[in-house]
Amino acid sequence: MAKRNSCCASKPRTEDQSGCCGAGQVNIVLACSGGSNVGQITNEVAKRLDEAGDAKFFCLAGVGGRVSGMVASVKGSDKVLVLDGCPVACAKKCVDAAGIESYEYLVVTELGIEKKHAFDLGPEELGKTLAAARDKLAAALQRVC
Repeated sequence: MAKRNSCCASKPRTEDQSGCCGAGQVNIVLACSGGSNVGQITNEVAKRLDEAGDAKFFCLAGVGGRVSGMVASVKGSDKVLVLDGCPVACAKKCVDAAGIESYEYLVVTELGIEKKHAFDLGPEELGKTLAAARDKLAAALQRVC
């Protein structure tokens, strides 16, 4: 399957994306991956964004632990999307503490998805969150283009 990015969603990814705004950009997604349904939704959405070529799923624990190479990689990327499951904002706090200042931010519970200590991920909830994450990335690209 050809990879796609949010900027050129209608075209398969090729070696030369020069006709696409954001071509060659490195987008990173960091997910809270917490111990609830909404935390696991962030994890699954990050995996799907990576699999689709929209953003590289990166290690939030490494950023939170201030592993210098990981923090430098995130700071050196073009766009960063931080996904939190709930308003406790663990992912945001890790990113902020690591000195990463410019990023897009999405909280799953703000999409109307209730936090539960359960791990069944409904397709509607995943779809809604994935669409919102792609919208955040697309909006960030539009500001650049």
